[in-house]
Amino acid sequence: MSNQPNFLVLFTDQQRYDTIHALGCGRIQTPNLDALAASSMVFDRCYTPAPVCVPARFSMFSGLYCAHSGCCNNNGASRYTGEGFYHAFTQAGYSTCCVGKMHHAKDLYGAMGFERRFTQEELSHPQDDYTRFLMDSPYRNVFDYNGQRSEMYYIPQVSQLPIEYHPTQWVADRSLDFLESVPEDRPFFLMSSFIHPHPPFAPPAPWNKLYRTVSEDPYVPEDPEEFALFLSDRFTCEKIGISRQDLSLLRSSYYACVSFVDYQVGRIIDALKRRGLYDNTVIVFSSDHGEMLGDFGTMGKRSMLDAAARIPLLLRVPGGEAQLRHDVCSLVDIAPTLLRYADISGGEGAFDGVDLLSSQHHDVVFSQYGTGKTGAYMAASSYDRLIYMVAADQFFYFDTIPEDTNKYDEASPRVRELKKRLLDYIAGDRCDPGQAATADDVSGISRFPYGPKRADHLMRQAEERARIPAGYTIDL
Repeated sequence: MSNQPNFLVLFTDQQRYDTIHALGCGRIQTPNLDALAASSMVFDRCYTPAPVCVPARFSMFSGLYCAHSGCCNNNGASRYTGEGFYHAFTQAGYSTCCVGKMHHAKDLYGAMGFERRFTQEELSHPQDDYTRFLMDSPYRNVFDYNGQRSEMYYIPQVSQLPIEYHPTQWVADRSLDFLESVPEDRPFFLMSSFIHPHPPFAPPAPWNKLYRTVSEDPYVPEDPEEFALFLSDRFTCEKIGISRQDLSLLRSSYYACVSFVDYQVGRIIDALKRRGLYDNTVIVFSSDHGEMLGDFGTMGKRSMLDAAARIPLLLRVPGGEAQLRHDVCSLVDIAPTLLRYADISGGEGAFDGVDLLSSQHHDVVFSQYGTGKTGAYMAASSYDRLIYMVAADQFFYFDTIPEDTNKYDEASPRVRELKKRLLDYIAGDRCDPGQAATADDVSGISRFPYGPKRADHLMRQAEERARIPAGYTIDL
């Protein structure tokens, strides 16, 4: 066995911080994440660099905030010319593998620095490994394997696939394949990246029945209108027509997706223990951004409110003590922390992140969505946050979670301090103005209230049409 440390990064999509039982969510069932938290550093003030998939993941890949990577929206544009920190592990002799969704928009199915990728992106595609797996299975006629999107994007669904073929299970299965075959004389770096609990919320049966009682009500402040600028026009509950009953079902389905991921986390960690690798493996668990889940009367991400911007971060170091850490941190810290622990050179001085295992700490971290005249920017500390919505030229200051009222006061020394820091960050924004955020973040308005019709897959529509007999027309 190699004496160098191994690394396992467990990553989810759109998972709020408050969705782990051990961290205070009494309703959810997450026994494996609870066990991991019991032996980990738990960071309860981790904020995403961007409350949307592509730039958040790109910031983790590069170790840079959006303003410096040049990637701040889901269109995938960037100014970064490096090869990312996964490549540094491969170059250092690690056996590196990535399973699942990466959403690296510039090269969706490329290596991204890994020796091997088992791809599972969101939509069917001939280059996608999971698509090929399903097409060679008895379930090749399941086209929307992550649940139907577009007009059903925020309608809770039971997966059309059984557990054994479900996308979440497939990520764990391929991860187990890698762990069973990893060479004993080489350390490994494995990233297992799950699409869930990203919508549509489509757990397999019977996992959909874990949470059938009425859920807790979402958080709504005393003056919801004060937060109108934070709410995506795409997915407000009023616009979509989500009733209290609908919302209860959505929240229950979301929790079921998290619990099914938790089960897979347990399978992967058990495999480490069976192979005698656990005691020498650093384990990271995190997500790209959160989900409003009805709070403030809206669904979705694309918001600097805590539910969308704060994410879980668990860091287990062999021999390390379990700790609850309140210092603010970000996904940009993953690269320098893991590289330093592995004693791998790669980007020192070029990262915006810090080594979380050192004496270094952030006083604030930054988050960004869009750029220029429609950008949204945030500076967050361990106890407060300042947000600037450029289009409205309005600042918001919050020192509570969840947010209750805007306490922005130009006379406050703390507000002035954060304002200077945030404006300095904005002044250094290198993102192309073409990445500006729009109300619906799409070109044109969909005829569906649930989002753009183009959210459907496009690559297998001929097969779908072939399943419909003559005399009927399918709407694709």
